[in-house]
Amino acid sequence: MGGGREIKSKSSYPALASRPVGQWISNLYKDRINQFYSRGQWEKHNLLAMMTEGTASGEPYVKLSVWDAPDTTRPTFDDAVSHEFKKTEVGAWFGPSWSTHWFKVILTVPEELRDKDLLELHWDANNEGLIWTEDGKPLQGLTGGGERTEWILPKEFRDGKEHTVYIEMACNGMFGNAAGGDTIQPPDPNKYFRLGQAEIVAVNPEARALYIDIWIIGDAAREFPQDSWEQHKALKVATDVIDAFELGNKDSILKCRKIAQEYLGPHVDSHKVYSNDKEPQVYGIGHCHIDSCWLWPWAETKRKVARSWSNQCDLMDRYPELNFACSQAQQYKWLKELYPYAFDRVKTKVKEGRFHPIGGSWVEHDTNMPSGESLVRQFLYGQRFFESNFGERCQTFWLPDTFGYSAQLPQLCRLAGMNRFLTQKLSWNNINKFPHTTFNWVALDGSQVICHMPPSETYTAEAHFGDVKRSVSQHKSMDQDHTSLLVFGKGDGGGGPTWQHLEKLRRCRGISDQVGMLPRVHMGNSVDDFFDKLEPKATEFVTWYGELYFELHRGTYTTQANNKLNNRKSESLLREVEWLATIATLSDSGKSYKYPKKEIDDMWEAVLLCQFHDCLPGSSIEMCYDDSDELYDMVFKTGNKILEDIHGVLGTSTITNGYIAETFALNTLPWHRREVVEISDTEAGVACGEGQLLAIRPFKISKEEPAVTVEEVSAGVFVLQNDQLRVKVEDGVITSLYDRAADREVIEKGGKANQYVIFDDKPLYWQAWDVEVYHLDTRQELRCGKTSISEQKAHRVSLTTEIKVSEESSIKSTITLSAALKGVQSWVECHAEVDWHESMKFLKVEFPVDVRNTEASYETAYGLVKRPTHYNTSWDMAKFEVCCHRFADLSEHNYGVSILNDSKYGFATVGNLQRLSLLRSPKAPDAHADMGTHQIRWAIFPHEGSLGSSTVRAAYAFNNPLRLLSAPSAVQASLNKSPVKLTGDGSLILDTVKRGEDDEDVTRGELPKRKGRNVILRVYDSLGGQSKGVIETTWDVKRVFKSNLLEDDIEEIKIEGGKFPITLRPFEIATYRLEL
Repeated sequence: MGGGREIKSKSSYPALASRPVGQWISNLYKDRINQFYSRGQWEKHNLLAMMTEGTASGEPYVKLSVWDAPDTTRPTFDDAVSHEFKKTEVGAWFGPSWSTHWFKVILTVPEELRDKDLLELHWDANNEGLIWTEDGKPLQGLTGGGERTEWILPKEFRDGKEHTVYIEMACNGMFGNAAGGDTIQPPDPNKYFRLGQAEIVAVNPEARALYIDIWIIGDAAREFPQDSWEQHKALKVATDVIDAFELGNKDSILKCRKIAQEYLGPHVDSHKVYSNDKEPQVYGIGHCHIDSCWLWPWAETKRKVARSWSNQCDLMDRYPELNFACSQAQQYKWLKELYPYAFDRVKTKVKEGRFHPIGGSWVEHDTNMPSGESLVRQFLYGQRFFESNFGERCQTFWLPDTFGYSAQLPQLCRLAGMNRFLTQKLSWNNINKFPHTTFNWVALDGSQVICHMPPSETYTAEAHFGDVKRSVSQHKSMDQDHTSLLVFGKGDGGGGPTWQHLEKLRRCRGISDQVGMLPRVHMGNSVDDFFDKLEPKATEFVTWYGELYFELHRGTYTTQANNKLNNRKSESLLREVEWLATIATLSDSGKSYKYPKKEIDDMWEAVLLCQFHDCLPGSSIEMCYDDSDELYDMVFKTGNKILEDIHGVLGTSTITNGYIAETFALNTLPWHRREVVEISDTEAGVACGEGQLLAIRPFKISKEEPAVTVEEVSAGVFVLQNDQLRVKVEDGVITSLYDRAADREVIEKGGKANQYVIFDDKPLYWQAWDVEVYHLDTRQELRCGKTSISEQKAHRVSLTTEIKVSEESSIKSTITLSAALKGVQSWVECHAEVDWHESMKFLKVEFPVDVRNTEASYETAYGLVKRPTHYNTSWDMAKFEVCCHRFADLSEHNYGVSILNDSKYGFATVGNLQRLSLLRSPKAPDAHADMGTHQIRWAIFPHEGSLGSSTVRAAYAFNNPLRLLSAPSAVQASLNKSPVKLTGDGSLILDTVKRGEDDEDVTRGELPKRKGRNVILRVYDSLGGQSKGVIETTWDVKRVFKSNLLEDDIEEIKIEGGKFPITLRPFEIATYRLEL
C-alpha cells in the first residue's frame, strides 16, 4: 500500500472515453443488407453496379435474324434453318401465344472484352428458348424474366471472328400463357413477347460471388434466432462487408469477400466445401419437376424436357457436386426420339452416376383413379424403359406432386422392385397436418415401403438458407432419424437447378462448418444413397397403414368427366384386347396370328400418359384435353382394329342377323355369367356360360306373369317391378325400393333416392382442383318435370324424367329395371343425359338408404378402402369427398347397398346418405371444362349380407357388358369354355391375362428374349381375407412360376393335370407366369 511500488504492466483499455458508442439498431442494419444488392433506386450505386465489366450489343457484335414458324407448329432444327431468315433487333415483339420463332445469332466478341474472365450471352424475351449450335446440337435452355437468361460463351468465341448459334423461341412463359398474371387462368391466345435483351456481357465473377455471399449471410442475419450469437455475427460480418465496399474499386470486392469468409469459411468457391467428414443432416438433390401437361400442351413439354435436361448436363460440367434426379420414362423417351444428342449427354451423365433416372413409372401419374392394372403398367413400362436404356431399374418410387396416394401403392412398389417412396404433397393439407416425415407406409396386404416427405415441404426448393434450415426445423420424425432430403430446382414448368442454387448451398455448408447452428447440407449423394442410410433402422420407424389421403384437390375426382370416361373405357378395352389376343395366339386357328405387341404398347403408353397427375384429374388447360382426346381416339381405333383381326382369327363376327341360334354373347370376364341380352327391338335372350362365347337361349315370355312390369298407379306415381325388386317412383325420384326376396325396404323412410342435387362450387383458389367443405351448405334439390314410361318391353322397362337445371342446362333422367333371373341379383339402372352449361356448380345424385354403419367401403385400385361416415374428428370430416372406382358400398352385417358406376370417381357417404358426384363446372384453367352433353350410367345394387363378391362382380359386369357376336356352331363350341378358369373363394379376381413381355414370338427387343411362349395371369383378393383357389387351364403348361410385376420369377408352383393351387393373403396381388 506504500508509495514507490513499480507498475509492472499497462492495460490497453483507455482511461478516457474517446467517443460515444451506441447500441446497434439491428432492424436498420438488417434492412441495409438488402439495399446493398437489390435493384431499385440504389442499383447504380451498390454491388449491382459492379457485376459487369463491359457489354456489347447490336451490330457488328450481335447480329440477329429470325424465321417465324407458321401457326403453332414446332419445326425441327433442320427444317427451321432451311428457311430464309429476316433481320430483326432487340425491342421487336414476337407472338402470338404458342408460336415458335427461330433466331440466327451471329456473335463477335469485341477486342476490349476478349481477355475478361467470364463472357456470357444474355438473352431475355420473357419466354422460353433453347440454344442450338450451328450444326444442330441443343446446348442449353433459356427462361426469361431473370430465371435463366445467360449462356457462357465458349473460349473459341474469343478469337474476334463471327460465331453462329441458333435460338429457338417458344412463345410461352415457364407457366404457359395465362391471362392477367394469374398462373391458373385460361391461356391468353394472343400474348406477345418483346425481345428485351440480346448482348454479350463480361461478368465480374468476384462481384457475382460476393452477391451470393452477402445474400446468404443476410439470410442468416434475418433467420437465425435473434438472441443467438450466430445471428449477431452474421449481422456484424454483413455490415463489415458493406462498409468495406467501394464503388468502382475492384480490389474492394476481394476485400469484401475476405471479410465474408469469416462467416462462410474459405472453401465456398469450390465443391471441396463438402469434402470434410462431418456428418451431414440434409442431403441436397437437384430435381426438375416437369408436368407432362398442365398449363401447356404435350408438344411444349417435349421441348421443356430438352431445355431443362440440357441445362443440368451443362451445370454438371461446372459443379462436380451436382447430382440430379428426374423421373418419368415417357419424358426420357421423348428426349431419345426428338433430341438424340441431348439424350446421349444424359446417358453419359447417368453412367457417371450424376444423372439419376428415378421413380420407376411411365409418368408421375395420378394414383386415385387409375385401375390396379394401370398402376401395374406404369411400373412395368417405366422400369423396362429404364432398364433397357440405362441398364438398371429404379429403387425409389418418386411421386412428389400427386393428389393423394392409393392404399395399394406400397405393395405395387415392392412387386416392381422398389422399397422406397418419396412425396411431399400432403404438406398442402388444408385441415390436418400430416404427422410424419420419415415412416413406413403399409399397404392393405401388409407390404411396406420406407417413405420420406422432405420437411422443406417442396419439391422445387430454391436452395435458400431457409430451405436448409426448415429441413430440420420442420422435421417431424427427429426422434427416429434426423436426416432429410432437400429437393431443389425450378419445377412444374421445368428448368431444374441453376448456378445460383448450387452457389447458395455451398455457402450454407460453409456456414455450418464455420459458425454452426445451420443444419449441415451435403451434396454429391443420390436419393438412393439417402435411403440406403435410412434402411438399417427403418424397422423402428413409425407406420402408417392404408391410403395417404390428400386433404385438398378433392374436385379432381370429378372435373373433366369425358376424360375420365375415356380412361375407364380404355382400361376395359385393353383388358379385353390382351385377353382375346392371348387366346388367339394360342388357338389352333391362330397359329399364324402374331400377338400385336407394338399396337398394345402404343395403346398402353397413351393411356398411361393420359393418367398423368394433371391430365386425368382434370386440372390442365383445354389444349391438353384436345391432345388427350386424340390419344384416346387412337386407343379406341387401334383396339377395335385388333379385335376385328381377332374375330377373323377365331371365326367370330360382330355382324349379327338377329337369330338367336346364330348369335352369341362375348364374355371377357373370367367367371360364369347369366344375363338378359337384347337381340333386337322385339326379341331378347338369356346368355349363360363361363367361356368367351356364351350361348343364348330364348327369353320366355308369359302374359299372365310378365318378368318385369311398369305401371302408373296414380298421377306422377309409377311402380316398376320384377321378381326381386319393386321400385316406386314419385315426381321423378325413387321413394321406395323394396327387396322382395329379402323382405326389406332399401330407401330410408321419407327419403328420395336418385335425387339430383346441385351445389355452389367456389373453392378458395384452385378451381379445377378443389371443392371445399362449405359447398355442402349450399345444397339444392333439383325439381323434376314430367315423368313418362319410355320403354316397356318383355325383358326391360324404363321411366324417363325431364329435369331443368337452369335456363342453360337440363337432365334427361332414365330409371330402368330389367327382368330378374333366378340366382342373379337385380339392380336398378339409372342413366342421365346431361346438357351442362353451368358456372361453378357441382351436380350430384343422392341415395338415402335404410342402412347404418360408421364406415362405408369404396373400391380402389386392387382393393377396398373403408372410410368414416361421420365427422367425429377433423380427420374424419376432411374426407367429405373421396375417391372410388366402380362401386361404393354401405352395409350392415346382413344387408347392404352398393352404388355402381361406369365412369365416376367422386363419392361421399354421410350417415346413411350415399352421394355420387357427377359433374363440376370450374372456369380455370380450362374455361370450358365439362361444358356440353354427357351420358352417365350408375346402378343401385341392394344385396343380402355384408359387402361381398356379388358387388365386385356386378361392378365388373356393369363396366363390361356382354356384346353380341355371330359364329358357326363349331367356333362356339371351341370357345364356350375358358382356357383359364379360377375356382375357389369368390373374392379372388383373375383381372389380367396377357402374353409374356419378352416371349420370343412377342418381344420387341428391349430386353433379352425368353424362350418359348408364356402367359401372364394377375389375380388379387378383392375383399380383404385370406383366399384360396385353384387355377385350371386347358393350355399345355409345362411349368408355373409366381412372379413379380416385372415378370421376374419368385418361386415355382407345382402344376398337375393342368391345375395349380393358389393362396393369397388379404388384398394380395399375385402374378403367375405359365410357361407353355
